[in-house]
Amino acid sequence: MTPELDPSTVVVHAGRPERVPNAPLGGSPVFSSTYIAGGDRGYGRFGNDSWVALEETLGALERGRGLTFASGMAAAAAVCDLVPVGGRVVAPQHAYSGVLALLDQQAAAGRLSVERVDIADTDAVVAAVAGADLVWIESPTNPAMEVAEIAPIAAAGRAAGATVVVDNTFATPLLQQPLSLGADLVMHSATKFIAGHSDVLLGAIVTTNDDLWTALELRRRNLGAIPGPMEAWLALRGLRTLALRLDRAQETAGFLAARLVEHPRVSRVRYPGLPDDPGHARAAVQMSGFGAILAIELGGDAEAAQRVCESTRLWVHATSLGGVESMLERRRRWAGEAPTIPADLIRLSVGIEHRDDLWTDLAQALKL
Repeated sequence: MTPELDPSTVVVHAGRPERVPNAPLGGSPVFSSTYIAGGDRGYGRFGNDSWVALEETLGALERGRGLTFASGMAAAAAVCDLVPVGGRVVAPQHAYSGVLALLDQQAAAGRLSVERVDIADTDAVVAAVAGADLVWIESPTNPAMEVAEIAPIAAAGRAAGATVVVDNTFATPLLQQPLSLGADLVMHSATKFIAGHSDVLLGAIVTTNDDLWTALELRRRNLGAIPGPMEAWLALRGLRTLALRLDRAQETAGFLAARLVEHPRVSRVRYPGLPDDPGHARAAVQMSGFGAILAIELGGDAEAAQRVCESTRLWVHATSLGGVESMLERRRRWAGEAPTIPADLIRLSVGIEHRDDLWTDLAQALKL
């Protein structure tokens, strides 16, 4: 795949079978736990053609070498396992709650220590990385929508001898390229925008560092956190339309954000595409678009926020994101969410429905 191609073209054509007469245009899922001896595959836990096709495509998009896992959390756990016993992790105070819970669990067991930082405060993060073994960046953050300044943080982390990982789930490879900004690893919950249809659990890591790739592949192999071939095939099929889905959802997200800013029930809209958002200027520099996730607050009224989530007809009240369906939820309904996330904050994942229908549904729910 030539590097001059636009990512929206790469996402369609990477990871295809060789173009020879009578070859299928797309690969089929390979269901096998066992391989004939004499090759380099060995056993079903060591590799599968369905994973490889997805990994090649993600690698081409992120300009690195891909590795897929059974879930986003399996990928995150493999990265955390790189930290030596007694090591130190710098992580955002706001990020996916599952990752923060994993770090807290390992800290409580004495395996590592964690320092939480405001990831949007570059100076504070850079000051914290001294002596760190792992620097975890999420940008935009889930669900606070904060934007990290990836390049200087990555440079400081690597200068301190730390491995720098960026969770790129919200931005996707089409809107943000963390490896080109200096990160060692980029991670995705491929369950979300990459697969895109709310029917797959899958994770992925991409790196340009062969030693890191090998270390993570060994962990996947030994811990058994392998993706299923059907899940990998479905994710790749979903990935083919990412550019179209994301263009549509992102345009609608911007439309909704502008409408919500004017709504009398809404006290704050968090979306980096808004000119007065704290992360707007930073996102405009390091991203090629502002994404399809936003969050709103209702003046501190958590009960009203919960009613909104339970009163929509098109928007799905669910704890996921990145699907073709628009979804929303009040994140503090989960006990594991960071207590610094406002209790009335509603995260909205914009899908591909018509924007007027989504607005009408949201507006009627906000009136209740």
